[in-house]
Amino acid sequence: MTNTIRPVGEYLRQWRQRRRLSQLDLALEAEISTRHLSFMETGRALPSREMVLRLAERLDIPLRERNALLLAAGYAPMFLQRKLDDPALQAVRKAMELVLAGHEPYPALAIDRHWNLVAANKALPPLLDGVDPALLQPPVNVLRLSLHPQGMAPRIANYWEWRAHLFERLRRQIDLSADPVLTELLHELSGYPAPDGLAPQASGSSQAYAGVVVPLQLASPAGTLSFISTTTLFGTPLDVTLSELALESFFPADERTAQALQRHAAL
Repeated sequence: MTNTIRPVGEYLRQWRQRRRLSQLDLALEAEISTRHLSFMETGRALPSREMVLRLAERLDIPLRERNALLLAAGYAPMFLQRKLDDPALQAVRKAMELVLAGHEPYPALAIDRHWNLVAANKALPPLLDGVDPALLQPPVNVLRLSLHPQGMAPRIANYWEWRAHLFERLRRQIDLSADPVLTELLHELSGYPAPDGLAPQASGSSQAYAGVVVPLQLASPAGTLSFISTTTLFGTPLDVTLSELALESFFPADERTAQALQRHAAL
C-alpha cells in the first residue's frame, strides 16, 4: 500500500487520468453528476465509503490501492492482505498446488505482482540448466531470470520476440497498477545487453504462430523446445495477496516438445 496518504481527490483524479477518462466519462460510468465528481476531486466534497468503492470499481483500481484510497478518504481499509501460509488461505494454496501439479509434465509456476516466483511444479527446474545460481536465490524474479544474460536469455532462440512480448505485458501491468517497483524493473530489464551481442534482426518471428500467440522457443539438448503460455487469475478475490497472484502455465507448441517433456518426466 502507498505509504504517504494524499488527499482522496488527488488519488481519484490521478487514477481517472491514468485510465484516460474525462470527468464526464467517469461520471456517466458511476451514475453521478460531473459537478459532484469535480467537487470530490478538488476536495470541496468528501466521498462516502460506498462512493469510494464505486469509483474504484469503475476505474478498475487494484485492491491494494483501493485500501489506500479508503484511507485517504478517512475510512478503514476493506481488503485484507495475508501471506499464502495463512490458515485462511489454505484452500487457495491447495488449489494452486493442484493446478501446478496437474499440469505436469509441462512447466507451470505461480508469481506475485512483481513477478517473483511463489511456487513451481517439477517440470520447471530442468529448463533452468545453465542459469547463474545467483539468479536462483530467493526471491527469484521470473523476468530477470528470463532476460538476464546469465539467465535463460542465451538459450531463448527467439530472444527479441520473447523480450518484446514480456515488455508489452509489463508495460500493461504498469499502466494498470502504477506500481513503481514494476517501473524500476522495466528500467533494469531494458538495460540488459543481448546475449553474445545478438543483433535485433538476428532473431526472426515464428511464422507458425504469427498473429496468434508469441511462443517461447528454448534451446535444449533435445533440440529447440517451443511453448505457448496461458495466465490464470483467481476470480473475484477479496484478499490483496490473492488478487495479485497469477499462475503461468506452459503448453507444448509442437509434438516434438510434448514428446521431449514426456520422456524427461519418465526418467
